[in-house]
Formats: sequence, C-alpha cells, structure tokens
Amino acid sequence: MINQVGQIMLYVHNQDDSVKFWTEQVGFVVISEADNGQGMRWIEIAPSKEAQTSIVLHNKDIIAKMQPELNLGTPSLMFFTEDLDKLYQNLTSHGITVGEIVNMPSGRVFNFADREHNYFAVMEKK
Repeated sequence: MINQVGQIMLYVHNQDDSVKFWTEQVGFVVISEADNGQGMRWIEIAPSKEAQTSIVLHNKDIIAKMQPELNLGTPSLMFFTEDLDKLYQNLTSHGITVGEIVNMPSGRVFNFADREHNYFAVMEKK
C-alpha cells in the first residue's frame, strides 16, 4: 500500500537556475544531488530537511531524449503554509511573479511562477 508521496519529479531546462530560484528565492534547501557521470544529474530539494515529500529537479532535455514517451509537463503542485500573508510578502520581495490572493471554499490561495514560467499554488492551512 502507498502511504505517502515521496518525491515529485520536476523537469526543467536549467537545473542550476531552478536550484537558485527554489533555494534563494523560495527558501527551500537542497537535500541531495547526484550525477551519474553521463549527463544525468538530479537535485533533490524540499521546504526543509525534515520534509516528508521532496521535489527532484531533472534536466528536461536529457529526459526527453532518454524517454520520449514521458510526459514532461509541469505537475500542478499545491503547497501549504500557515501564514499566507507572510509567504506572499516574502515571495514578492524576492521578485517572484505572484498572483492575487483569492478566497476559495477550502481557504485562501495564490499562485506563483518560477523562472521558467511554471506556476504553482499555495494554500493557507492553519
């Protein structure tokens, strides 16, 4: 039986730039990094070292060559925060493109974009 989501694969064109975005602007940390010596490199990031789910950044172009049948589209990710206003202000102050805060039946939410114009959502969960 599956009991948790372990990793989410995020395929990007520029891994180094994506690592900078997620760590320097969003506040994530690098959990691990590996390189098989043949061009295949992956970087695991998460909101903290203790997070149960992480994101693995893969090179989109290399994966497309290795497995052309794979769907390399950006997954629709919803992050949770206990202080939506503080996170919104933090992302805005780091120059990140953010959408308006919207009231949904399940809580307040906004979206933000990475440097490759992939959009992600954040919902307030107290």
